[in-house]
Amino acid sequence: MTIIAQQQILMGKAYITSIYIIEDDLIYGRILQKNIESNGNYDVTLFQTGIDYLSALNSTPDIVSIDCNLPDLSGLELLQKTLEFNDEIPCIMLSGQEDINMVVQCYRNGARDYIVKNTTAPQDLLASILKFTKIVTQKKELEDLKSQIINRVRYQTLLGESNSILSVIRLLQKVEKTEMMVLITGESGTGKEVVAKSIHVNSRRYKESYVTVNMAAIPVDLIESELFGHEKGAFTGADSRRIGKFEEANFGSIFLDEIGEMDLLLQTKLLRVLQEKTITRVGSNKEIKLNVRVIAATNKDLLKMVKEGKFREDLYYRLQGFLIHLPPLRDRGNDVLILANHFLKSFDLDNKVIAFHSISNAAIQKLLAHNWPGNVRELKNVVERSTIIADEVEIQDDDIIIH
Repeated sequence: MTIIAQQQILMGKAYITSIYIIEDDLIYGRILQKNIESNGNYDVTLFQTGIDYLSALNSTPDIVSIDCNLPDLSGLELLQKTLEFNDEIPCIMLSGQEDINMVVQCYRNGARDYIVKNTTAPQDLLASILKFTKIVTQKKELEDLKSQIINRVRYQTLLGESNSILSVIRLLQKVEKTEMMVLITGESGTGKEVVAKSIHVNSRRYKESYVTVNMAAIPVDLIESELFGHEKGAFTGADSRRIGKFEEANFGSIFLDEIGEMDLLLQTKLLRVLQEKTITRVGSNKEIKLNVRVIAATNKDLLKMVKEGKFREDLYYRLQGFLIHLPPLRDRGNDVLILANHFLKSFDLDNKVIAFHSISNAAIQKLLAHNWPGNVRELKNVVERSTIIADEVEIQDDDIIIH
C-alpha cells in the first residue's frame, strides 16, 4: 500500500482518485494504466481517441492525462474542451518529443504539467499524478467537511438538534442544488411538507413556482384534469381551458403529497410524464414540454404496496431518485421541547399575548413521556390548546391534555 493510500485510510476515508488517460497506443496506454493502479487508490480509464474521451466527459475525472498527438483530435483541442467542462481538472500533457513551442502552448492553455515520452515517462507521469492527488484529496476532504456543517440560515424551519434530524438536514444539503427527484417518507405529522418546501427554497429553482398537490384530497375522476389540465369542452362542465398543476409548476417544483393514494391508471400516466417530460391536457393531442422538479411524499410503505400489486414497481423506482426518511418525534429526544417552545412562542405572537407563556418542569416531563403517535402535528395542537386552557403564564402539567 502506498503512503498516500495509507494516509487516506488513517484519516478515516480512503478516497478513490479517478484518472482518465487518452493514449492512442493501446500497449503504451496499458503500461501507464497498470503503473498508476499498482501505486495508489486509483480508478484509471483508458481512451484511444479524443472523441471517445469527450463522450465520457459528462462525469468529472479527478486528473486527466492527454496525448498531444492523437489520430482524430489534437491534444490542445482536448485540453481546451476539458477545461471548458471543468477548469479545476489538472491536465497533464504527454508528447513524443520535447517541442518548446508545444510546451509553451500547453502551459498557456492551462496544462498543469508536460511530460516527454521517454524511458522514464511512466514514472514521471506517476510522480505528477501523486502530486495532484494530494490537491484533489484535500479538496474532497474539504467538501466532506462542508457537508457536515449544518446551515441553520437555510434550514431554519427544520427545528431540532437530535442526530436524526441533523442527518436529514445533511441529506438536504447534498441534494438541494441537484435536479434529482426526491421521495420523502415518514409517518403522518413528521413534517414532510416542510422538508419539501425547504428543498425548493434552497434549490436553483427558488425564484420559480412551487406547487403543492395533495393526492388524497382530489376525487379520482378529477385528478387527471387537476394534474395535467383540460381543454374547453373536454368533458361535461369543462366550460373553459384549465391549466394543470404540472404546467403551473413548469420551470419550478411540484410537490406530490400522499403519492401512495394514486390509483394504478393514473400511476401509469404519471410514469409517462416523468419519463418523457411532457404532458397532454385532457381533450387535447398537443404535447407540452415540461421542466419540473418533482418532490413526492408518502406515509405508506410503497415497497409493500408494490408487492401487493397496488403500486407500480417502475414508478416506485422512478420516484425514489433520492430518498429522505423523516424520523418520528418519539425518536427525536429533546427536540420535543425545542418544538414545543417554538409553537408556544409562535402562538403567543400570533395572538398578541402580552406575557409570553412558559412550560413548568412537571409539564416538560409530561411532554417528554408521551409517545406522540401524531408526531409534530400532534405536539403543535397540544401546545396551542394548553395556552388557552392555562390560567397562569406558566403552563402546568394539568394544562397539557393528551388524548
